[in-house]
Amino acid sequence: MPRMRFHRLAAFVVLAVSAAWVATGEFASVGSATDEDQTSAETGSAVTEPAAGQAEARQHTVAVSSPDFIEHDRIVRVSGVTEADKKTTLATRVSGVIADLAVKKGDWVDAGEVILTLDGPDKEAAVDTAKALLQQRQNEADNAEQLISRGISPKTKADDSRSALAAARSQLEAAQAEFDRLKVRAPFDGVIDSVSVEEGSWAPAGEAVATLLSLDPIVAAGEISERERHLIAVGSKAEIALINGETVEGTIRFISREATSETRTFPLEVVAGNPDHTIPGGMTAEIRLRADPVKAVRLPRSVVTLDEEGNLGVRVVSADNKVEFVPIDLIDDTPEGLVLGGIPEGSRIVVLGQDLVTEGEVVNAVDAKASQGGELKTGAVE
Repeated sequence: MPRMRFHRLAAFVVLAVSAAWVATGEFASVGSATDEDQTSAETGSAVTEPAAGQAEARQHTVAVSSPDFIEHDRIVRVSGVTEADKKTTLATRVSGVIADLAVKKGDWVDAGEVILTLDGPDKEAAVDTAKALLQQRQNEADNAEQLISRGISPKTKADDSRSALAAARSQLEAAQAEFDRLKVRAPFDGVIDSVSVEEGSWAPAGEAVATLLSLDPIVAAGEISERERHLIAVGSKAEIALINGETVEGTIRFISREATSETRTFPLEVVAGNPDHTIPGGMTAEIRLRADPVKAVRLPRSVVTLDEEGNLGVRVVSADNKVEFVPIDLIDDTPEGLVLGGIPEGSRIVVLGQDLVTEGEVVNAVDAKASQGGELKTGAVE
C-alpha cells in the first residue's frame, strides 16, 4: 500500500511539470531557434556576401566542337507510290457477241494488236458488197474515159462516172469503218492486267473488256510540301527507293503548279526506265529529290535540341563563352549523323551538356576532343 501511494505521487509530479512546460509555449528544441537567430544576426552580412560571390563563380562545363563545313547535295524525301506510265480500259464500240478473245491476263501486246473481235457477218458482207461496187464504178469510169478520148461520148459523161466512183469509195470506207468497230485493239504497247469478259458472251456497246498497262517507263507519284517546292524543278535528277530495297535513277517530269486544298502540297511525278517490267505499279516507294548542293556540317543526332518556343536547333558558345541558340535547316539524315545547314562558319557547337544550359548563360567550354579521355564531366559546376 505505501509503494502504491509513492507511484501515484510521482505521477502527479510529472503531470504537473508537463502542464507547466506546455503552458510556456516553447515546443522547439531548447536553444535551437535562439542560437540560430543570434548567430545569423551576428554574422549575417559576412555570410551573405561570400555566398553571392560563389553564385557568380558557378559555371557549367560543356563540350564544344567546331566541325568542318562540307558541300552536301540536299535530298528532299517524299513518300510515294509507283504507277503505270499509261493505263486504259479497253471497251467495245458496238454491241455483239464476242467471237474471239485473243488475250488473257498477263499477256504482253503491241500497239494495234487485236484484243477481241465481235461477231458481225452482216458488216463483213457490207464490206464485200462495197468493194464489188467500187470495182464496178472504177471500170465504168475507165470505159467512159476511153470513149471520151475517142470522141464517142461527151465530156459530161466523165463527170458522171467520177461522181459515181467517189460515192462507191465513200460507201466502202463507211462499211469498213463499221466492220473495224467489231475489233478492239491495243492503243499502245503494254500488259493486259485484267480481262472482264468471256468468249461467246454478249457485250453491249461501251462494255469494258480489259485493262491495259504500260510499265516502261515506271512512274513514282508523290506530293512535296510548299516549303520545299522551290528546291526542285522539272528535269532534275531523282531516285526511287522501292520498299523491296531496290533503287532506280529517275527524272522529275511533272510538278503541279497548284497545291491540293486539303494538304497544301504539290503533286509530282518521277519517271525511271523499266525495260524488263520488273517494277510493278502500286508499290510503296520513297522519292529522293536532289536539290542544289548547300554548305552544311555533319553532327551527331544528340546535338539537336529545342528552344523555349519549340524551334529545332543547336546551342553554340560565343567568343565570350555565352550560350546562344541557332535554328537549323535539316538537310539530310545519314548513317554518320545529321547534315545540318544554317549554322554560321566558325561556330563552337555544344555537343555535350547542351540540355543543361540556357541561352545567355556563361559556361566553361572545353574542346570535345579533349573530353574523350573521360575526365570531363559535362554539366558539372565549377
